[in-house]
Amino acid sequence: MDVMDYCKNMEIELTAWKAKMFDTMNKIDKLPTGSKEKIFPQVGELKMIITELDDRISKLKAECPTEWSPIKEEVDEKVDTLRGKYGQVMEVMSLGDFGG
Repeated sequence: MDVMDYCKNMEIELTAWKAKMFDTMNKIDKLPTGSKEKIFPQVGELKMIITELDDRISKLKAECPTEWSPIKEEVDEKVDTLRGKYGQVMEVMSLGDFGG
C-alpha cells in the first residue's frame, strides 16, 4: 500500500471515529452533571488522539515522504489506543459505573 492509499483509508477511518465521538458526546450530554465530570477526562483523551491522528494524516498527505513507515507505525499505535480508550468509555457508560 502506498502512502496516499494509506492516508485515504485512515481519513475514512478518522471520519468514522469523529462520527462515533459526536454520537458519544450526544449521549454524554444526557447524563447527570456528576457523571459527565467523571467521564470527561477519558473523552478529552479520545478527542486529543483524534486531533493528533488528523495532524499526522495531513502531514503524510502534504509531504508524501518516501520513508513513511515510522509515521505509519505511530498512527497505527494511536488508532489502537483510540479503539481501547473508546471501548473503555463505552463500557463505563453502559454500566453506569462512573467511579462514584
